[in-house]
This record gives sequence, C-alpha cells and structure tokens, in this order.
Amino acid sequence: MSSTPSDVTLPDPATVLNAHTIEEIADWVSRYPDNQKQSAVLGALSAAQHQNKGFLTPELMDAVAVMLDMAPIAVYEVASFYSMYETKPCGRNNVAICTNISCMLMGSDSIVEHVENKLGIKLGESTEDGRIFLKVEEECLAACSGGPMMQVNHVYHTNLTTDSVDEILDALE
Repeated sequence: MSSTPSDVTLPDPATVLNAHTIEEIADWVSRYPDNQKQSAVLGALSAAQHQNKGFLTPELMDAVAVMLDMAPIAVYEVASFYSMYETKPCGRNNVAICTNISCMLMGSDSIVEHVENKLGIKLGESTEDGRIFLKVEEECLAACSGGPMMQVNHVYHTNLTTDSVDEILDALE
C-alpha cells in the first residue's frame, strides 16, 4: 500500500462495503491495467457513496483505498475535489441546478429561487424529511444548449420551467 503511516490500521473492505459494492469496484478495477488500479477511484467512490445513500464516510473511503492500493489521503483528496461526492450526510435525492452563464442567461436563477421556495431550504441544505439535498451552486453541468437544466441523482433534466421542476421534485421519494 502506498504512503500509509505504519500506526494507521485500515479496515478490511469486506467489513465496510457490501458484496454488491465490492463487486462493482472490482468491475471498475478490471477496466484498467493491474498496475493502474487507482484509475478506478471515481467509480469506486461512486459505488461506495451509493451504498451509503448519498455520502461518503472516512471508513468507506479507507476501504476504497485498501481495494485500490492507494494512500487514504489520496482517496480523500479525490472525494473532496469532485462535486459529485458528498462527505457529510445529506438528503436521499441529490438535486444540482446549473448556474453557469449559459443556464443563467436562460433563467436558472429563477429556477433556483423557485426550488428554494418550494422546498423551504437554501443551496447546500437538505429538506427536514431527508428527501432532497439541494447542492451548492453547480458551476457547469455541460448541457448548455438545454438550459436552464438540473441534474437529479445523475439524470439530466433540460429546458426547465417551474412546472417541469415541480413535476420532477414531486416525483422523488
């Protein structure tokens, strides 16, 4: 294992990750050469986050580090850098509204305001019932021609109106 202090005990992944997650991470690892297991870190973190209903814990990230022969800090760095990973509890459904210039020019500011009013929360907060997490401002979700747009649980919704947003959010369990 790379760069792990000798006084740190890392978990056995089988005690932290369920069989499905281990299988999914193994599938990601199989896509890369044996000496490039760390290339599977994004997929592995996504699998671990999904297992934990939307957020990563240090224990889950340590298990990923073990499976990928990485230093835990390297896994933490990836998880804290990319906006698709959450490292604290949040709502079950992850809603991200693009507010970059293209979407802003097409009305994303009014969509954000509508969603905050509808849900009674601000960006970066979860509803009291834990149903919806409204991600802090997303810089760009790469769907500029379909703005305003939002991503809900990794599914893109484009050309939003307040009515279409209501339908999407009301359908979330």
